[in-house]
Amino acid sequence: MGYFKHERAMVHEGAQIGEGTRIWANTNIQNGAIIGKNCNICDGTFVEKGAVIGNNVTIKHYVSVFDGITIEDDVFIGSNIAFINDRFPRSNNGGNWTLEKVTVKKGATIGTNAVIMCGITIGEYAMIGAGSVVCKDVKRHELVVGNPGKVIGYVAKNGKRLDNDLVDTEGNRYQIGKDGLEML
Repeated sequence: MGYFKHERAMVHEGAQIGEGTRIWANTNIQNGAIIGKNCNICDGTFVEKGAVIGNNVTIKHYVSVFDGITIEDDVFIGSNIAFINDRFPRSNNGGNWTLEKVTVKKGATIGTNAVIMCGITIGEYAMIGAGSVVCKDVKRHELVVGNPGKVIGYVAKNGKRLDNDLVDTEGNRYQIGKDGLEML
């Protein structure tokens, strides 16, 4: 076992966990879940079968990562995030439901208590503000806040907001492309 597991964490035998990953107390990782290298999975997190988590990901406290959720490398997930994978949930649906996937792209940040609707993609290095409700795709580097989430600006790879001329704190210039910001 090349990862750390707190004595009160449950990691089922069929889960795949990468080297250097830390899994803290009261966490439940199901069979069929995949977690990459050097991740930090904090207290009370639930990772369901079919969930995929990349390398160097931080998932803070009390997050449920359900089947159909893919979190790419270098992503930060704040506490109490709600990922949705079923648009029309019912208590007793007899197995008649449609899984709608969510992808969180490399380097994105999702703030505490955000809700991420199913069937969407959060773009590379995007930032979702705390408490936001995201119901549609978020493009690369977009800064989204509110309910429903709205784009209010852009952030650089380091997470700092770009100025009105789309220049970061290191002097790099960006332009808006069809999939979000592109560095010039």
